[in-house]
Amino acid sequence: MKIPKLSKTRFLAGLQCHLRLWYECYNRDLMSETDPVQQTMFDTGHEVGRLATELYPGGVRIEEDHFHHEDAVRSTLEVLKNRDAPAIYEAAFLEDGVRIRVDVLQRVNDNAWNLIEVKSSTKVKTEHVPDVAVQYHVLQRAGLSVSLAGIMHINNQYVYDGRNLDRNSFLTFSDQTEEALSQQGVIPSQLAVLKDMLAKNEPPGIIPSPHCKKPYLCSFWEHCTQAMPEYWVVNEKGVSAKIQEELRAMGVEDIREIPADFPLTPKLQLRRNCVVNQKEYIAPELGGKLMKVEHPIHFLDFETMGPAIPRYAGTRPYQTVPFQWSNHIMHENGNIEHQEYLCLEDKDPREEFTETLLKTLGEKGSIVVYTTYEKGVLEGLAEHLPHYSDRLLAVIGRLYDLHVVVKNYYYHPEFHGSFSLKAVLPAVVPEMQYDDMEIQEGQMASLQYLRMIDPATTSEEKEKIKRDLLEYCAQDTFAMVRIREELLKRV
Repeated sequence: MKIPKLSKTRFLAGLQCHLRLWYECYNRDLMSETDPVQQTMFDTGHEVGRLATELYPGGVRIEEDHFHHEDAVRSTLEVLKNRDAPAIYEAAFLEDGVRIRVDVLQRVNDNAWNLIEVKSSTKVKTEHVPDVAVQYHVLQRAGLSVSLAGIMHINNQYVYDGRNLDRNSFLTFSDQTEEALSQQGVIPSQLAVLKDMLAKNEPPGIIPSPHCKKPYLCSFWEHCTQAMPEYWVVNEKGVSAKIQEELRAMGVEDIREIPADFPLTPKLQLRRNCVVNQKEYIAPELGGKLMKVEHPIHFLDFETMGPAIPRYAGTRPYQTVPFQWSNHIMHENGNIEHQEYLCLEDKDPREEFTETLLKTLGEKGSIVVYTTYEKGVLEGLAEHLPHYSDRLLAVIGRLYDLHVVVKNYYYHPEFHGSFSLKAVLPAVVPEMQYDDMEIQEGQMASLQYLRMIDPATTSEEKEKIKRDLLEYCAQDTFAMVRIREELLKRV
């Protein structure tokens, strides 16, 4: 059997899981489709990479794609001979059975080069070290002397002036030469192990465990877990890796199989009992906590965006910028009305967002939110808009976190350890679902909003996205209304 060549991506996949690498080489059809949010992250990485090359002007780009790697290697070798080329973008190499593309290879002199790997993160992460190290290994095997190796990443302290993106301030370099050198002794043996595994006729026998999600969720997760039980311990949020390991050693995969005398924390024991008995848990204090509100009760939710490349003056990379709110208002007589806001223009929405928000919330009544996310957004607005600061801080003082109440005083077997709104709603209010909605979670809302304000999007598509956004945000706030109503019925 011919052993497939490794690539940097495959090498990193193999470090995470041998089975993942096996599937990537031999059974890619088992891979889950890339969802729009993931694709946007990839696109962001490509755009940041393009901006990084502008810091090394005059360089030569290797145009051949990954399907034509050998051609790309030949083009790279030609450019290496050109002493006038100050840098090479996407330089291609194949050594020791490993293919790599170097984001930026900067010429130091005739004999030495700098290796620059570009990331769209705001810091160097642990998993970035082997990324740089394996490239260092290949470059050395190719006969290149590497003076410096490191990560070019986003500087999250950079503030955009609204006119020109300062590449030198937006991006920052972190020297990882020592870290890359420290890995050179182990990389040959790591490569040998992976090649030996790929030379076998059968895939490695690896069962799903927490390693499948570190550092990233494996793209074969759905395939590998399709036969797991409904209450699979690994999928139950809040169960530590240590407990999972102990249960696996006992042959326990389903939370219903955990022995009654197995040492669990009180919260996990309560959850186990709920699942075993298929019965919800209602704390005696739940009713009192749910009633600790003042009318009119506002059920509030925000939608936000945080683009890697700042869009508006005074914003930083990945800074949270709210563009939409929904408010379901329950009056003392039981009547409910709905008010909402969505910025429809490509402009900094924060001023208009705040003005309309303060108007809808008035000065009376509890403001029900789900988690502290809205609190953080309000604090950011108070800092950015000091003329509204006092009123926004007063709003923060009226917040009531329904998430805390549910988490501390109620549990349903169908939560599977998660207290997110998306997990709680279908369990408590089965007739309300997100599954049939075009937008089902916040990251997708952010992505669709950016599409809506994109001049390239057609007017028909803009109108559809607008309807989808309004429907999704309204669903979140009405979900809180219904969850509270249903829980009150239970007590």
